[in-house]
Amino acid sequence: MLFSSVDFLYYFLPVLLIVYFTAPHRFKNLTLLLFSLAFYYYGEPVYSVLLVFSSVSGYLHGRMIDHHRGTKKAKAALVSSVVISVGLLMFFKYSNFLIGNVNNLFGSEFSLLPFILPIGISFYTFQILSYTIDVYRGTVSVQRKLLDFMTYVALFPQLIAGPIVRYKTIEAELKGREHSLEDVYRGISRFVFGLAKKVLIANTLAEVGAHFAGMNEATVLFYWMAAIAFMLQIYYDFSGYSDMAIGLGRIFGFHFLENFNYPYIAKSITEFWRRWHISLGQWFRNYVYIPLGGNRVNLLLWARNILIVWFLTGFWHGAAWNFIVWGMFFAVFLLVEKFLLRGMMERIPKIVRHAYVLFVVLIGFVVFNAGSMTEAIGNLQGMFGFSNIPLVGEESLYYLRNYLFVFLIACVGATPLLKDLAGGFRRNRFVSVSTDMLEPALYVLLLLMVTGNLIDGSFNPFLYFRF
Repeated sequence: MLFSSVDFLYYFLPVLLIVYFTAPHRFKNLTLLLFSLAFYYYGEPVYSVLLVFSSVSGYLHGRMIDHHRGTKKAKAALVSSVVISVGLLMFFKYSNFLIGNVNNLFGSEFSLLPFILPIGISFYTFQILSYTIDVYRGTVSVQRKLLDFMTYVALFPQLIAGPIVRYKTIEAELKGREHSLEDVYRGISRFVFGLAKKVLIANTLAEVGAHFAGMNEATVLFYWMAAIAFMLQIYYDFSGYSDMAIGLGRIFGFHFLENFNYPYIAKSITEFWRRWHISLGQWFRNYVYIPLGGNRVNLLLWARNILIVWFLTGFWHGAAWNFIVWGMFFAVFLLVEKFLLRGMMERIPKIVRHAYVLFVVLIGFVVFNAGSMTEAIGNLQGMFGFSNIPLVGEESLYYLRNYLFVFLIACVGATPLLKDLAGGFRRNRFVSVSTDMLEPALYVLLLLMVTGNLIDGSFNPFLYFRF
C-alpha cells in the first residue's frame, strides 16, 4: 500500500486515526503495531513473516546482549544478530545478482531464485542492526517488551521508504509520548506537503522518463531532459516520502529526524551528501566509517574507509553493477575534494562550485537510473552527442514546451527560496495572521488536487521497489 493511494488516504488512515485516538494509552503501541503489520501485509503477504521473524530476532538478540553484558557471550550474540540480519538481506536482495554474475563469468546456467525483493527490507534491517549494536555499545537501554520493539521495527510511516530511524531517536516516545492538536495539525500539514511533492511534481516528472523510454526520435535535448527530469523526480519522490513519514510520525507522537536539507544547493559533493538521505549517511558513518577508523588514521587507510563506505552505499541501493559504479563514482569525487582540493574549494566562486555539484550529481543519477551499465553508457553518449543523433527534434521540443513549467517549479522548489519568502512574510504581523488563516485552506486544496490526480489514474510509480 502506497501513501499516495486512495486506499491509504481514505480508508486505511482514517480508520487508524479513529481507533488510535480512541484507544486507551496502554493499547496505543498495540494499535500501531497491528495496523502496521496490516499495512505491510496488504503489499507483501508472504514476506510479512520475514518482517516478524527479523523483529523477533532483533529483540531476542538485544535481550541476550544485555543479559550477558561484558562477556564473550554478549559479543557472540551481537555477531549472531549481524549475521542473521545481514544474511537475510544478502539472500533476498543479492542472491540473483551473484548467480547472474557467476553465469556470465563461467558460462554456467544456474537458475535464478524465484522470489522478489521484500519491500522495505533494506530499511528495517538497518534499524534492527543499529539497535543491537547500540545495545552492545551501551548507548541505549534494552527494550524488554516485544510489542514495543516490534512497533519500532514495523512502524508503518518509515517502514517501506525510510527515513532510517535509530532506536535511540524514539526510545523515550515508545514508552510514553504526548499527543496534542498542534502535533496532529503539524503532522497532517507535513504529510500533505510531502504527498503533493510526490504526486503533483515527482509523478509528473516521471512522465518525462516514460515518454523518453518510448520516444520515436532520439535527440541530445531529449537525453538531457530525461536526465534532469529523473534528477528532480528522485528528489521530490524520496524527500516527499520522507516528509510524509515525518508527518505521520508526528501525528502519532513520534519526532523523526530530518532526512533531506535542500541538497541541490550544495557547493561540494561532501556537502551534498550531508544534505541528501541524511539518515543513511549517518548510519554508515556511525556503524561502518567510524568503526573502521574514520579520518583518524593515515591517509591510505582514510581513503580505504571512504571507498568501503561508498561501495556499500552503492550496493545497498540495489543489486546491480550500475549502483556499485554510482557509489564508487561519488567516492572518487569525495577523495578528490578531501585530498587534492583541501583548502582550495572555498576560493572557487560559489556559482562554479554549485554548477560543478549539479553536473556531477546529474551524471551520477544517469548511472543510477539505468537498467545496466550498457544502458548508462548509451545514455551518457546520447547526452554528449556521441550517438550520431540530432541536437533537437520536433518531438523533444514538443515535450519541452509541455513540461517546461513543471521543470521550473521543481527547480525553484528544490531551493529554500519559497521557505525564506514565507518566513519573511511571517515576520509581518498582519501578513502572518492572514497566512495562518489561509494555510489550512492551502493544504485542503493540495489534498483535493492530489485526490483528483489519483482518482484520474495518473502515473504513480514507486521507486523503492529497486531498493
